[in-house]
Amino acid sequence: MRYLAYIFVLCCIINCSSTDPLIEDDSTTIDSVYFPPIDSDEWESESVSNLNWDTNALQPLLDFLEQKNSKSFIILYNGKIVVENYFNNHTLESSWYWASAGKTLTTALTGIAANEGLLDIDAKISDYIGDGWTDAPTEKENLITVKHLLSMTSGLDDSMGQGVSNEDLTYVADAGSRWAYHNVYKKLQDVVASTSNSTWNNYFNSSLKTKIGMTGAWIENSDFNVYWSNARSMARFGLLMANQGNWDGEQIIPADFLSDATNTSQNLNKSYGYLWWLNGKSSYRLPQSQFEFTGSLIPSAPDDMYAALGRDDQKIYVIPSKKLVVIRMGNAADDSNFALSNFDDEFWIKIKALIN
Repeated sequence: MRYLAYIFVLCCIINCSSTDPLIEDDSTTIDSVYFPPIDSDEWESESVSNLNWDTNALQPLLDFLEQKNSKSFIILYNGKIVVENYFNNHTLESSWYWASAGKTLTTALTGIAANEGLLDIDAKISDYIGDGWTDAPTEKENLITVKHLLSMTSGLDDSMGQGVSNEDLTYVADAGSRWAYHNVYKKLQDVVASTSNSTWNNYFNSSLKTKIGMTGAWIENSDFNVYWSNARSMARFGLLMANQGNWDGEQIIPADFLSDATNTSQNLNKSYGYLWWLNGKSSYRLPQSQFEFTGSLIPSAPDDMYAALGRDDQKIYVIPSKKLVVIRMGNAADDSNFALSNFDDEFWIKIKALIN
């Protein structure tokens, strides 16, 4: 009798485990993030139809991109390529400049260096590259920290052009009291090079580029360093960001640092993190202006999106809620611009038609 009772209870447990939604079903697998190999051009793909996206919306999107002077376009879903197209004589192997979208590479290296104990985000820049790196009075220069350069709140004059030599970096306001889009962030590359006892290029290559299989190079152009690569290298970096700095099990950029980098970094421009633009905030400021605009940065895009935005519409969009990374490279879609343009909103209307 006891044996029969045991069998009855066991059958009930088995039956409940297969039907009760609160009990885990081992047959259900989690869709894990895909990472392309770092030593080859192989990259797995996923189809638009398998994702139940609107296949009828794809060609209008591609036509729009071609008309808007695009050269390359990639959509990743959970790491896999869903859409990859090249236009206007551009190919998979072609390199193009990241422009200010490459600022976020500097963010990444700053976070890596901080994690290695090479620098402190709250320390003043003068601690690492000496006094007199600006034309500001010493007491004002010594207010400027690593974090101020990451958040564009150095207080230096943004109307002096893009140069970063001493005479170009003049005082306007105390650090932390004014947000202004300024090329002075490049001094972070000098800080990283100094504290790592290396060069910026060598530290970048060993700490980030080779670890995720990027190609490309930094090219000095007048007063600033610009990164050039193919679109897939940009997509690799976007994928690293989407996975919170972790590449296939290796934590390359500290996750807590990236959390700070992709959230509001100061109270002057709610839509700006550490050289990353943030969507879904209540207000934003733009380069070369002190005007505060009300509303979201890109109204048609998901609220949780953050973006690397470069001159003439170089784009990395990361959307955690949708498991998406979107890349666009090319010439300016319309008029020349510093980062954000009308193209962003129009672009996202077309993307939403595809993915919704």
